[in-house]
Amino acid sequence: MVEVTVTPQSSLADRPVQVQVRGLSPSQLVTLRASLTDEHGQCFQSRAFFHADGTGEVDPGRHAATGGSYAGVWPMGLFWFLQPDTLFRRLVKRDVAGSPFLVRLEVFDGLRLVTGPQDQPLASCEAQRWYVGPGVQRVPIREGRVRGALFLPP
Repeated sequence: MVEVTVTPQSSLADRPVQVQVRGLSPSQLVTLRASLTDEHGQCFQSRAFFHADGTGEVDPGRHAATGGSYAGVWPMGLFWFLQPDTLFRRLVKRDVAGSPFLVRLEVFDGLRLVTGPQDQPLASCEAQRWYVGPGVQRVPIREGRVRGALFLPP
């Protein structure tokens, strides 16, 4: 049975995570895709193509992507290379303290440049990427023409 995991499942957005796929056939060609929908409903995606190792595993931190959104060994490549489906959109997080970005990771059999609703992943999981740690207090700043926010640690 194919399984994709992200460790830790919930983390701060600037912290590295480890993505692993297990249960594949040795040398099986797969597409690993990351996707998220921002607060405005815009979809962002990245994908990378991998050959499973001799034990049927894929680890972007150890195995080189052969193409897709990037090539080579990039442990966080699926997160760093997220691109908007609609041109000229930027990934912006307004509600930094209230909710995380939910990044869906999916693994598909073979090379998938485009995936439609009829394409079923072999496995999937979800990662939470928070912008503010637990207990951090956000204080709005409005002084003259200065606008901003001060984040105070617990």
